[in-house]
Amino acid sequence: MGGAEAWVREYAADVLAMLASVSFVAVYYAVLLARTRRDRTSSIHGVNELARSLWVRSVMGTAGKDVMAVQTLRNFIMGASLMATTSAFLILGALTLTGQAENISRSWHVTSLFGSSSAELWILKVMCLLADFIVAFFAFAMAIRLANHVVFMVNVPGPEAHPMLSPEAVARRLNRAGSHYAAGMRAFFFAVPLVFWLFGPLFLVIASAGLVYALGRLDRTDTV
Repeated sequence: MGGAEAWVREYAADVLAMLASVSFVAVYYAVLLARTRRDRTSSIHGVNELARSLWVRSVMGTAGKDVMAVQTLRNFIMGASLMATTSAFLILGALTLTGQAENISRSWHVTSLFGSSSAELWILKVMCLLADFIVAFFAFAMAIRLANHVVFMVNVPGPEAHPMLSPEAVARRLNRAGSHYAAGMRAFFFAVPLVFWLFGPLFLVIASAGLVYALGRLDRTDTV
């Protein structure tokens, strides 16, 4: 019984902070999903999907836009490649932190009034951060993969194409690439509260609330 009480005293603040952080994000995305179901263009993600679909239809339905299409997709791939490379470097940085738990866990936690500064919890926090960067890396890698497919598909003449190469099918693939890119960026955003968690559970809660507020501003369209 004493061991359970000691565990609660040691880790309760961090557990409650993580639950609060996850709740903030879950409630935000539930509200966002409900809103976009009512009006697709109420979210910037819906507007971007609509814009990509119309762009593919315009490119594949108008002669002479093949060079512009390839250049646009090249810029998209270059941006995703840069972010994937950044994710790889951040993964290496997070791995480096796991080997310094004993040295810096207490010094980074000195400004916090709550929570545990144990090396075991520090490693768990860094592992969460590492998992977040790995998700970002694979999301950007998938965006590059799908965009590379679209580079070839978008230049196939529409009327003579296979049904799998119709403008609608190509637009769906490009929107999947855009969704993966957006997921990678969201993983970067979610890394902010995880980094603040290294300094203590109270910072995690504050950073999560700030992130939700920022996402609410970023996801809104000008008409909302």
